[in-house]
Amino acid sequence: MIEEADVAARIVLAHGGGGELTDELIRGQILPRLGNPALNLLADAATLEVVGAALALTTDAYVVQPLVFPGGDIGRLAVCGTVNDLAMVGAEPVALALAMVLEEGLDESMLQRVLDSIASTGREAGVDVVTGDTKVVEHGRAEGMYITTTGLGRVLDGVSLGVDHVEAGDAVLINGTIAEHGLAVLSRRKGLSFASDLVSDAAPLAGLANALVRELKGVRLLRDPTRGGVAGVLADLAAAGHSVEIEESAVPITPTARAAADLLGLDPLTVANEGKFVAVVACEQADRALALCREHRLGTNAAVIGRVTDRQPAIAELMTTIGGRRVIQKPYGEQLPRIC
Repeated sequence: MIEEADVAARIVLAHGGGGELTDELIRGQILPRLGNPALNLLADAATLEVVGAALALTTDAYVVQPLVFPGGDIGRLAVCGTVNDLAMVGAEPVALALAMVLEEGLDESMLQRVLDSIASTGREAGVDVVTGDTKVVEHGRAEGMYITTTGLGRVLDGVSLGVDHVEAGDAVLINGTIAEHGLAVLSRRKGLSFASDLVSDAAPLAGLANALVRELKGVRLLRDPTRGGVAGVLADLAAAGHSVEIEESAVPITPTARAAADLLGLDPLTVANEGKFVAVVACEQADRALALCREHRLGTNAAVIGRVTDRQPAIAELMTTIGGRRVIQKPYGEQLPRIC
């Protein structure tokens, strides 16, 4: 018989959801054993000095189900996610490593589709796969395939981004409409499908993000609102001691995504994105940052959605369309499993 204490000590799916349970896993288990100055920052990518060069390194595993979804597939997702993590620390992508775990019985046409998608998305992002590994496991052990991608980047000269650069009065900006990736994946999942034109926003953001930090010295922070969504980024800012106020009416979201989220009982702020970044920018450069984003095809719906304040203790708040306020928090666990 399993004791209650034994059950409590086991890993559950929600530990991988990007919410509070993920934070508990990282801070309670991983950092005490593997922590070091680079890892402890918990940035999208680590920045390292190697023979006088500033490099960025990141890695991510992809277990999305289904493998193909509106607007993309596991291959496009893997390239975009890794390139975007490099871009969030102000790095230009240089190369990718690709590891694939394939399940016995996988249709070769699916493998070909995913590999073609990796190749085309790599060309779009300006980066090649330069090394990799392939394993095959027994049927029933890999849900078709799992992918891990590792990215190497070159940090742009003079660029230093981080939560420690954020100041009261800074503007909070996003480069486009939210929640589309998580809802698009959900729309194709067995038993949860619904009629809509939702398409994943998965896209490589390095071109836009690199241009922003090259042109503006007032970019304080870039973050990738994937698992945990925009809410996760804002809650992390508050946890680091920076209060933020977000105007609900300013947050860009399509009518289709809003209706889908309402139908499913989801807060769009907590739904994953794969082609968006949240930027914290000096107030006096907010208009220029917005204009630069809107000049790029991946930033046409960019918007300033709020600001950093000096309120203490720090809190993230949403100014609702009906005149109220509510605290923005990370989801506790995983609302939408297998979305990345």
